[in-house]
Amino acid sequence: MRKDLHSQSPDSFRDSISTVDSQGKRIWLYPKKPSGRYYNSRKWVAYILVAFFFVGPFLKINGQPFFMMNILERKFVIFGQLFVPQDFFIFVLIMISLVIFIVLFTVVYGRVWCGWTCPQTVFMEMIFRRIEYWIEGDANQKRKLDNGPWTREKYIKKISKHTIFIVFSLAIANMVLGYIVGGDELIHMVKNKPAENWPVFLAHIGFAGIFYFVFAKFREQACTQVCPYGRLQGVFLDKDSIVISYDHVRGEPRGKLKKQKKSASGCGGCGSQQEAVKPIVSRVKPKRPTPAPLPEIKKEEKTKEEEVRKMTLADVNASASEEQPQGDCIDCKLCVHVCPTGIDIRNGTQLECVNCTACIDACDEVMDKIDKPRGLIRFASANDIEKGKPFKFTTRIKAYTAVLTILVVAVVFALTTRNDIETTVLRAPGMLYQKADNGDIRNLYTLNIINKSNVDYNDLSVKLVEREGKITIAGGQMILKQEGKLDGAFFIEIPPSELDGRKNEIKLQIMNGDQIIDEVSTNFMGPAKKRN
Repeated sequence: MRKDLHSQSPDSFRDSISTVDSQGKRIWLYPKKPSGRYYNSRKWVAYILVAFFFVGPFLKINGQPFFMMNILERKFVIFGQLFVPQDFFIFVLIMISLVIFIVLFTVVYGRVWCGWTCPQTVFMEMIFRRIEYWIEGDANQKRKLDNGPWTREKYIKKISKHTIFIVFSLAIANMVLGYIVGGDELIHMVKNKPAENWPVFLAHIGFAGIFYFVFAKFREQACTQVCPYGRLQGVFLDKDSIVISYDHVRGEPRGKLKKQKKSASGCGGCGSQQEAVKPIVSRVKPKRPTPAPLPEIKKEEKTKEEEVRKMTLADVNASASEEQPQGDCIDCKLCVHVCPTGIDIRNGTQLECVNCTACIDACDEVMDKIDKPRGLIRFASANDIEKGKPFKFTTRIKAYTAVLTILVVAVVFALTTRNDIETTVLRAPGMLYQKADNGDIRNLYTLNIINKSNVDYNDLSVKLVEREGKITIAGGQMILKQEGKLDGAFFIEIPPSELDGRKNEIKLQIMNGDQIIDEVSTNFMGPAKKRN
C-alpha cells in the first residue's frame, strides 16, 4: 500500500497515479481479498467467460469454427461465417459499429466492460490473483512474506505460485493460437513434435511469456498505463454516466467510529437528538487524607453544575461540530485496501478505476456492521448523488440503449444474411461484341466465384435468365471446392431480336446441378438499333 496515501492533500491524488511514487518508482499493491454479492456475481460471469474461452476454438457452426482470425492466410470466421478479403466492407461496418458502441456504452454505463468482461481483469482477478491468495494468503500475509527473509516456506510458496502461473500462461497461449489457426489444427500441432513447426511453437512460447509477464509482474499497470480506455473517460463520461460513485452527500464529513454508551432512546450518543440523550454524571472521588497539606495550594470544590454535563457531538468525533454532524463514512479505508488499482474511490471517478465493485462490497459489509443502510458506494451518476435520487432509466439512457441495440442487430443481420457464394461476372476488358455465323451476337465474360462455405460444388453451370440465348463455358466442367475460389471464362450468344440496343442488362444464375446458388446481373453489348 502506498505509504503517503493517507497523508495526501484533498486534491493531490490528481498529481500522479496510485501505483507510482514521487520518485517515479513502482509501488507494489497488496489488495485485500474482496467478498460480497458483487464479487460473487463477477465470479460467475468469469466462470462462464473463461469456460467459453477455453472451448471456443473447438466450437463449430455448420462445419466452420465459431470464431477464428487467421491473419496469415487472410481467413476470418465470425459466428461460423467465413470472411475473405472481399468482405472487407463488412469488417469496416463492424469496426465502425464497435467504436460507436464503446462510446455510447461508456457514456451511459461507464466502465462496466473493464470490471466484468475485460480479459485482463477476468484473468488477473479471477484466476491469477485467486491462485496467489490460495498459496500466499491475503494482503497482510503476502506483504509479510515478500518483505521477510528467504526461508524454506517462502521458496516453496513462490516456486509453487509461479509454476502454476506458467502453466496457466501456456494454456492461455494455446487457446489464443487456437483462435488463429483453428481448433483442429491446434490439436494436430499439439500431437506433433515442436520441431515439425518451429515458427508456431516459438509464437506459442512468445505468447505465453507475454501473458506470464502481464499477470505475474505488470498487472494493474496494463490498465493504468497501457490501455487508453481509462484516459478516454474524461471525454466519454458526464454527470449522467453511471459509474461506481461515493455518496459524498451522505458520507461527509467522515470520521472514526468510537464506542459509546447507548441511551434509553436507542440513539447511542450520535448527537442527532441531544435532548433524548441521558446526561452523564461524573463520579466525585472521595478525598484521600494528605499527611501535610500545602497552604499555598488552594483546592477548589466542584459545584453541582460542574459535576453534571450533557453528552455532545464532540464525544463521538472530536473533529466534528454541532452545526455539522458526522457522515456515514467512518474512514475505515477498506474501500482503498480492496482496490486492485490502489485508488481511493472517495476522491471521485479516476482513470485507474475499472469498476470492479470491490469497494462496493467492502463498504456494504461495513455499513451492515454499524447498522447503516447500504449504498454509500454504489453504481450511480454524479447527478443522482447530488440530487439524492435513486437510479432510474432516464429517457437519455433509453435512447442510447436503443441505438446500441440497433447497432448490434444491424451487425448480426449483416453477418447472418451474407451469401456463402460470391460471384463476379465482368465483360472481358478491351473486347467488343462479335457476330456468330448464325447471326447471333456474342460477348466474352470473365467469371470469379468465391466459396465461403464448407461445401464442394462439383457440377457448376451458368444459366441465362429472361432472354433467349446460349452460354458456352471455356475449359469444360467447373468445380468449386469448399473455401475455394474459381476463375473461368464463358461466351454468351443472344439473337439480335432479343436485344434492345447497344447496352443490355442481363441476369445470370449460377447453378450447381438443379440448385441455384447465386444470381448476378451484368451488361451485354450489341449493335445499335437503326432509327426508322
